[in-house]
Parts: sequence; C-alpha cells; structure tokens
Amino acid sequence: MKRSKLRHNVDVASFALDEVKLFLDTHPCDQEALKKYHLFVDMRMNAVEEYEKECGPLLVEHVKSYDYWQWINEPWPWEGDC
Repeated sequence: MKRSKLRHNVDVASFALDEVKLFLDTHPCDQEALKKYHLFVDMRMNAVEEYEKECGPLLVEHVKSYDYWQWINEPWPWEGDC
C-alpha cells in the first residue's frame, strides 16, 4: 500500500476513535459505545502498526533511536510514498 492509503487508514480510525470518545463523555454507561471504543482503539493501533511497518515511525514515541536520533532519516508522514 502507498503511504497516503496507509495514512488515510490511520486518519479514519483516529477520527472514529475521537468521535466515540466524545460520545462517551456524555454517555459513559452506553455499552454499545464502549464496544465501539475498544474496536476503534484496536483499529487505530493496527493501522499505525501497518503504517510504521511499511513507512517508518508515524509517532515520535515509536522511534527506536539508541546511537543517534533517527526520526529525521525517513520522509515525514506527509511527504511522498514510502
């Protein structure tokens, strides 16, 4: 998959997760919303994992730099295809 498609998958899951979190702020006992929350958490984690496997770190906290700061070595998430 191209970087833009992988990034789109992350964005879709992130949007859905943000929306259900907002709903849960006003409906904290809604069991269906809680199920969707966990579904979207998993969906986002999988999308981020897939993106990072193909294109490198999307989130700075996922950079594994021990000898030097590697975050700047790859194209930024909004630059070109991986």
